[in-house]
Amino acid sequence: MPSLRHLGPNWYSTVMGTAIVGSAGIALPLDVPGMRAACTVVWVLSALLLAVVLTARAAHWVHHRDQARAHLHDPSVAPFYGCPAMALLAVGVGTLTVGKDVVGEGPATTAAFVLFGAGTLIGLAAAVVVPYLMVVRHRITPGSASPVWLLPVVAPMVSASFGPLLVPYLPPGQWREAMLLVSYAMFGLSLLATLLILPVLFARLVHHGPLPLALTPALFLVLGPLGQSTTAVSKLADVAPGAIDAPYAAGLGALAVVHGVPVMGFALLWLALAAAMVLRAARRGMPFTMGWWAFTFPVGTCVTGAETLAEHTGLVAYEWLAVALYVFLVAAWAAAGALTLRGLLRRELLAAPR
Repeated sequence: MPSLRHLGPNWYSTVMGTAIVGSAGIALPLDVPGMRAACTVVWVLSALLLAVVLTARAAHWVHHRDQARAHLHDPSVAPFYGCPAMALLAVGVGTLTVGKDVVGEGPATTAAFVLFGAGTLIGLAAAVVVPYLMVVRHRITPGSASPVWLLPVVAPMVSASFGPLLVPYLPPGQWREAMLLVSYAMFGLSLLATLLILPVLFARLVHHGPLPLALTPALFLVLGPLGQSTTAVSKLADVAPGAIDAPYAAGLGALAVVHGVPVMGFALLWLALAAAMVLRAARRGMPFTMGWWAFTFPVGTCVTGAETLAEHTGLVAYEWLAVALYVFLVAAWAAAGALTLRGLLRRELLAAPR
């Protein structure tokens, strides 16, 4: 199967970017006729994409194992092994929030638990294995820091925002408290790892200049852990009263605002910086690559982050922010999807890299 030889783990980004359009759209503070139906259609598409990419990647490992191993030892490709976990988790979130309209609440809940378990285990493995390979196998040259380094460590943050959705389906007591605290542990794991990487990335930009044109969209990946951490801490605060003792539940509710507001502020700062860099690269002929999918999932996490802050603070400004970011998300998803389809039809995206 020569057409799959150069199919990398970055193709899971198509699943992530599609799934977040459905799950973010369903929580918007808007009463738009047909909105839920449209989000449901997008979730179905994301589930089908997940099945296709999983099958194609399995075939890649079977028929092109040498290339698959080479991807693991390539410092520019290995971080994308954080994407499979996030694809599973993103579809799982949509299954619980949107998919139950299609398959029923019982099957949707079962599927959500399966996707959560698989995505969390794979994500935690990637968060350990990829940094390990970066230290002992990869040859990292000075000035080569990249936003894609964040991908393996963001996956546990997606689990942290998914976990609270499952808490009400668990037996009261130890089960709920365990899910809550495990989710907080993954929140901390991912947040602290992100805080290690961001200074290195910014130092690379300051000392070595902008990223190459084709890699510039990757700057949007920084929004992922920022928006997802805001979403996670807010969702966890929502279920804390039914899972842990009152004094802690109240404190966790306050943490949702104390953490979310400043982090969302920094996310907007980075969004402005990244957008300026992308406009600069576009004027210089930035080509389309699969990296354009970085405009989707990370922005989607900021949509959900703004939605949860609107709920916790009551500020209408966060509602408008969520709507504005969602409009950008849908436009970016439509553009990336159309150009990806065109690249597949022309057999350009699966060709050997130059």
